[in-house]
Order: sequence, then structure tokens, then C-alpha cells
Amino acid sequence: MAREIPTWEVDLFSHDSVRNARAVDDALREATPVARLQDGTYIVTRYADVAAGLMDWKTFSNASRPWHDPDSLRPEILLTEDPPAHTRARTVLGNALSPRALETMRAAFDADAETLVDALCAREGEVVDAVSEITARFVYKVLPDVLGLPEEGREHMHAFSHAVWATMGPPNALFDEAMEGAGPLLDWCERVTSRDALAPHSVGMEMYRAADEGRVTEAEAKLLVQTILSAGADTTVLTMANAIGAFALFPDQYDRVRADPKLMRNAFDESLRWDSPSRMAGRITTRDVEIEDHVIPAGSRTGLLFAAANRDPRFWDDPDAFDVGRDVRRQVGWGYGVHACVGRTLAQMEASALLGAIVERIARFEPAGEIEPWMTTIGHGPAKLPVRFTVA
Repeated sequence: MAREIPTWEVDLFSHDSVRNARAVDDALREATPVARLQDGTYIVTRYADVAAGLMDWKTFSNASRPWHDPDSLRPEILLTEDPPAHTRARTVLGNALSPRALETMRAAFDADAETLVDALCAREGEVVDAVSEITARFVYKVLPDVLGLPEEGREHMHAFSHAVWATMGPPNALFDEAMEGAGPLLDWCERVTSRDALAPHSVGMEMYRAADEGRVTEAEAKLLVQTILSAGADTTVLTMANAIGAFALFPDQYDRVRADPKLMRNAFDESLRWDSPSRMAGRITTRDVEIEDHVIPAGSRTGLLFAAANRDPRFWDDPDAFDVGRDVRRQVGWGYGVHACVGRTLAQMEASALLGAIVERIARFEPAGEIEPWMTTIGHGPAKLPVRFTVA
């Protein structure tokens, strides 16, 4: 006989909960495999169930999700689709972001990383913010370059991404704070993702070439450019910043990477597991779903709490430890199945360039102050991460 799903009284998305999201989410996971929030949203918390939900798009559909607003500024394409419509658009995006397509950009990524690290090394011993002065500075240069965006307005990238992430959570005080003054950000996004604004030989223009070939519509092409811009920035910024933070907290692991740079990609993926830049993925159930004698009814908007799942001690040994040698192939930060992150190759190439240059030139990091959390509901990570470093 099914047991009643417990109602969770803690507001997961208050200012206090966001400041302590890691502890809040882990406490929920340890209390129950599934909970019902005050607004009726269901949250699945443990690794086995989250992984199964991410794989089963027919049961956990993208057609809707918690707090879904079809009129939000977030690009609707891919995020609210399942196959076959999803497959058509994803194929266009996947081809443009494939390893073969991106290989021509590797040299530019490496050059930008070397320039940044050259300047960084001159600041040995100073307190440096690993977010604004290292990872965001790099990503906010190379990502718009890849897309072919004009230089004008790139200073809006963080505020635009912050507003987009706000639409993924409930319409609360944090949402209102993020959306204040969002009008100019939307105008900028509309302008720079138009066909006539993009560089001719760019990933952004590839979306419009796909429209010319009839593989997507003109409107869908623009939405795909906006999807890369909105989804591809801060997730990579935060994952690389978390890696630097972990290198400061676990210097033995940083030494392992410096001794064997081939561990860098695994270290980046371990950072994604250790402190995921997104707390959950939203879905809607298409049938009743049983989870340990609890039943989520069909038609329920549901969150798959993969940040907590990535630290679930039922699956991971010593999950709070950062281990660059850990087998992280089954961590769920990239998603699974048809909705797995299509920008994974791009993110890993960015990480390979920047973190690779850092490992070569920086001998050691150490914490240098209190971390300031990013105050958004579904996104998660540091807004400021002060560190000091020693040059090799």
C-alpha cells in the first residue's frame, strides 16, 4: 500500500536556503526519497531515482516542469520538448557543437587562456576572485566569440544569465531581484542573436544555415543561438570556479593533477559532481511513478534534485571528498539520455584550455576569504571565491 508523500516545510528557495543550498538539499535527501513542497511540486532526491528519471523521458517529460512560464525570457526550444521535435533541433545544435566542429577553435581557446594566466601570474600573493577575475573573464570572452556575437554589450552576459536562471525557479523574492531592470538585457539578447549581427563563420551562424537548409525554422535558429548563450555561460563559469575552490581545499588533489595533467578532464567532471552548478532538473510526470512505496501522481510537476543525488552516500563513497581519480562517468550533472547536455564538448574544451594553463603555471591555491554564494534559486555556486596562489 502506497505511503503518503511527506510535505517538506522548509522553503528550498528562500534567501537562507540558497545561501546554504548544499546542506539544505542534502538534508532533504536524507529525510525522504521524495517530498512534496508547499506549492504542490514534487522533489525526487536520491541518486538511483534521479538517474532513472533523467533516463526515462517518456515518464519524466520535458513538456512542462515546475514553475514553467511559456512567456518567460528563457528560450523555450529543447527545454520544453521531447522526441521527435526535440531530436530535430538537438541534431542541429549537436552537429555545430561536435568535437570535430569545435576543433578549429581550440587554438583560440588556448591563446585566450594563456593571455589570462600571463596576467594572473603577475598578481602572485594577492587575493583574486576566482569567478570574476578568472573563470567568468575567460568564458565571457570565448563563448560569445564562438557564437559570433558582436563585442557590443558583452558586459550584460552575467546579468542576462542571472535573469534566465531566475525563470527556472519559483516567482519569489529572488526572482524579483533578478528580473529588476531586465528589459535592456532582453533587448540586447534579441539584437545580438539576430542573423545580421553574427560573424559569418561562427556557431551562431550555423544555426541560421540550418534554417536555410530547412532543418529548423528561422525562429528556431534564433532560439538555438539564445539557448547556447543562456545555458552555456554560467554553468561552465561555476564548474571551473568550483574546481579552483576544490584545488584550494584539497591541495593533494591539485598536486595529482599537476603531476598528471591527463587527469584534468576527470577533475572537471568531479567538480561538476562535487558541487553541481544546477540544483535540479524540472519535468512533468506522464504516469503514476512509484518511489519506495510513495506514488507521484501522473501530471505532477517534479524536480529531480541532481545536486544532492551527486552527493548521495548510497551511491558514492565519501561523497564530500573531492577526488580527481574518482570514476565519475555516472554522475548526473551532465544529464542523461536524450536530454543530456548538448554543450558538454564545448564546456570541456573551455576547461581544458583554462584549467590546463592554470595547472601548468600555478603551483598552489589557498582559500583567502569567505565565499559569497550566487543568489539564485536553481543555479548554484559562488558569486565570489577569493583565493591566493603561488606561481610554479
